[in-house]
Amino acid sequence: MSSDAHVDVLIVGAGISGIGAAWHLLHRCPGRTFTILEGRDDIGGTWDLFRYPGVRSDSDMHTLGYEFRPWEADDAIADGPAIMQYLRDTVAEEGIGPHIRFGHRVTTADWSGADARWTVRATDPDGTEVVLTANYLFVCAGYYSYRHGYTPDIPGLDRFTGPVVHPQEWPEDLEIDGRRIVVIGSGATAMTLVPALAERGARVTMLQRSPTYVISRPRVDRVAIALRRILPAKVAYRITRFKNTTLQQFFYRRARERPEEAKAHLLGRVAEELPGVDIATHFTPSYAPWDQRICLVPDGDLFAAIRSGRVDVVTDRIDHVDEA
Repeated sequence: MSSDAHVDVLIVGAGISGIGAAWHLLHRCPGRTFTILEGRDDIGGTWDLFRYPGVRSDSDMHTLGYEFRPWEADDAIADGPAIMQYLRDTVAEEGIGPHIRFGHRVTTADWSGADARWTVRATDPDGTEVVLTANYLFVCAGYYSYRHGYTPDIPGLDRFTGPVVHPQEWPEDLEIDGRRIVVIGSGATAMTLVPALAERGARVTMLQRSPTYVISRPRVDRVAIALRRILPAKVAYRITRFKNTTLQQFFYRRARERPEEAKAHLLGRVAEELPGVDIATHFTPSYAPWDQRICLVPDGDLFAAIRSGRVDVVTDRIDHVDEA
């Protein structure tokens, strides 16, 4: 075990939140010392971990991105590699890299009221225990388990003779073209994965226990592009960010205050996209809008995949899986 120095702030995780926290410490608290402990070998968190086809943001990058760094790509709904490049540029240009310790997995964090400090233990890449102390512990580790993704207990799944794949552990050499694929679930990952698999030549069934609210939004923010043509990048970004956050807050409040009106609007939009589909069964949740998250579909790609005949939606409970 080695004992490493004391820092004012200890950040856990070098994803979007951890990198953002580091920037604020560097620029708003320049006299404070800090270290970032990252359990993996690279920055990015979710955006480095997830490699499944079509991985993308599920909100626009003008609001998911940093207030201090304009998002200047045309695609407001961005794919994983574009987000990773944005993060790499931020780390490199803002001098955050030297503060990151990779391969340091935090094991315990203990607070001492008498000493007014945290004692944090982690293992380094060699498996050696490292001990750090800090006045403030900032946990930016997200909500995924990076050791293994959650898999429900599905009877008979171990008997299935085909490949069983978790999006969090997507194999690079998996053949997709011409295969019949069942995607279990209809959350944000499924909404991304299903049209991407269909585009790559698969015949896909999205099997959901219950429906999710879905809404289509343009992949490209044309207002943002127009503003960048006539204004400095930072000014255009601030206006776009204000526009998007204000609209999001407005629609959220409206949905909470008038849930039936919001529900009718959302389902009406889906019905326009999918004529002939049983919207009541497959796209009408049992809860009010924003009781759970609403899934974003850029440029209606999921709806287009369903209309093409390459994607089916089945709403039911799984009894069991057999060999075939």
